[in-house]
Amino acid sequence: MAAEHTSGDELARFLRARRNQTSPESAGLTPGPGVRRTPGLRREELATVAGISIDYYTRIERGKETRPSPAVIDALACALHLDDDEHHHLRELAARAAHHAPEPPSPPSRTVRPHLKLLLETMRPSPAYILSRSMDLLAWNPGGLALYAGIADWPAKQRNLARYLFLHPTARQLFPDWDTQVRGCVARLRAEAGINPDAPDLTSLVGELLLKSPDFARLWERYEVIGRKKTEKTFHHPQVGELTLSGQGMNLEGTPGQRLSAYTAEPGSPDHDAMLLLDMTAPAAATTPDTKAGPSRRTQS
Repeated sequence: MAAEHTSGDELARFLRARRNQTSPESAGLTPGPGVRRTPGLRREELATVAGISIDYYTRIERGKETRPSPAVIDALACALHLDDDEHHHLRELAARAAHHAPEPPSPPSRTVRPHLKLLLETMRPSPAYILSRSMDLLAWNPGGLALYAGIADWPAKQRNLARYLFLHPTARQLFPDWDTQVRGCVARLRAEAGINPDAPDLTSLVGELLLKSPDFARLWERYEVIGRKKTEKTFHHPQVGELTLSGQGMNLEGTPGQRLSAYTAEPGSPDHDAMLLLDMTAPAAATTPDTKAGPSRRTQS
């Protein structure tokens, strides 16, 4: 069982990871002679660039100071050259660290409302699906499931896009830029886990991937975080060949923790033809995992 993390621990962990990946040169410093034991900035160097005392910064990084001011947080973000998403994440971690024993939020619902299932169906032939915050597939249309070649072979309750990227044998062939895809995947999970460090759905998935995938473990240690942006993805699909689709994700109103993702292509283009073929040839299947009790559910376990 994973040990519980406090918000102060998560703030410290993020700062330490970013410090280790910031070179003295990028911070405007000239490294002294001799071998450096630290791969990035030393604590005292970061404190100096940020304009705060070394003792104070050390307490923050050790999780003993949990109420750094917004000015200190902004100074650290500037010294570490954080981008907007990383800066926002640092502010969120600091805000949570400042609250002692916060009330744990209710677990997000995994129930997909009927009108959302209908929405997925009306979006055909565009592949579309609904994900949980831990990237579990909660609902999909035929193309949305078929897009990730081979994931339908897994029991419905195992279908998770992070698990697919790292553990399914087809994933590396499906994505020509697999390295970029998995880096973004881990960064999004890091951002979620940073603000919900003890959420069972996140800790269970992360624990599994840390155990089973050295690639995941290596990226997880880097503690990179990014926001979700409109993306264009190329798929080398074994059924329909190569297709490049524009992707868009959006949070769903009234269902915290659920997110809809959809892919489109320009009508009349080869990519659109491939997308249409994918939708037409995808096996007809339920749009959600089977959640009813009974023998059929037990056989999937």
